[in-house]
Amino acid sequence: MRPDLLLTNAYDELMANVLDAKHIGQGVVDGVECEHLAFRGTDTDWQIWIETGARPIPRKYVITSKTLAGAPQYTLRIKDWNTDAIADASAFVFKPPADTAKASLSPENMSEFDEIPPGTAPGAKK
Repeated sequence: MRPDLLLTNAYDELMANVLDAKHIGQGVVDGVECEHLAFRGTDTDWQIWIETGARPIPRKYVITSKTLAGAPQYTLRIKDWNTDAIADASAFVFKPPADTAKASLSPENMSEFDEIPPGTAPGAKK
């Protein structure tokens, strides 16, 4: 499961490995009334709090990893969605600073880079 709420297909990504889902009820996150939903997956469980009313946006997101010892939790609290600033897709177009240069990624320029750090034994996992 990808914990990415900003994908255009966020629902598909979030629900891909869901085995069970429950509506827990209403709760308050940072003074905002929300619907609390909980989901169980194969490797992760997650909860989300969605603002009630005219702006049904995520306010809190908790992911619990079931594959790591101690089942650590990761929490994201969203306090200020500035949706008024996003007019259209052009807001996400990369605009490099004027003094930058494009790097060439030819094999000759990339020979010094490797996925495995120097000194790693051959066959070692990353």
